[in-house]
Amino acid sequence: MERCANNTLAAGRRHTVGLKADGTVIAVGDNQCSQCNVSDWRDIVAVAAGNVHMATNTGNTHTVGLKSDGTVTAVGWNKHGQCGVGNWSGIVAIAAGWRHTVGLRADGTAVAVGQNQEGQCNVSGWRDLVAIAAGYLHTVGLTANGTVVAVGHNKAGQCKVSGWCDIVAIAAGSSHTVGLKADGTVIAVGDNQYGQCNVGDWRDIVAVAAGCAHTVGLKADGTVIAAGNNDYGQCEVTAWRGIQLPGNEMSGCRVMPGN
Repeated sequence: MERCANNTLAAGRRHTVGLKADGTVIAVGDNQCSQCNVSDWRDIVAVAAGNVHMATNTGNTHTVGLKSDGTVTAVGWNKHGQCGVGNWSGIVAIAAGWRHTVGLRADGTAVAVGQNQEGQCNVSGWRDLVAIAAGYLHTVGLTANGTVVAVGHNKAGQCKVSGWCDIVAIAAGSSHTVGLKADGTVIAVGDNQYGQCNVGDWRDIVAVAAGCAHTVGLKADGTVIAAGNNDYGQCEVTAWRGIQLPGNEMSGCRVMPGN
């Protein structure tokens, strides 16, 4: 698998983000911390949305965008420096946890900023990565051989991915982790209180994203499916059309047949 950045969907606790084919970005849901203020973004090739826990007393989150030149931009909550990505370069993929942000470098290593109370930023030793994902307090990495690694909080079993294989894309919710298999099916582990891991019957999926307690899948026809918590309308994506399809084998996506 090659390293690349085409995360065309991103799902936060109360908002969902979509990357259009022209490099602009759309977002719906709660905008308490200006996390949906992405209308002026240009030349974006990937998006990420901060995963916030389910407590009702916070909607604080952030949104991250990877530009075509390998630099990174971010808007929203920045109390712990999670938006401090202005000096990053040579990045090919991004991921956003609640209080931390992770970047995948072209050489297969990773960089992270923000809070590290559960070891979620301890990614400096990872190698041969092709994709990354960040949950509430955990971080996940997909390696070139289709296996998965994870660090950070594991109370709900969200880091129990050591047995996974043939994975081509990953996503991390607040306390759950999602894997897209080469055959277009999906697997998930961790907290399933809201049905966010009920993805066993999904088919023809080409990209996945996970919010705090919901999971989103992009189908080969450009439509979108979602499962899990919908208190803020974050699963109301059935009317979406024309979401950019992944064109190459890359983080957050899989190769389409015939490509």
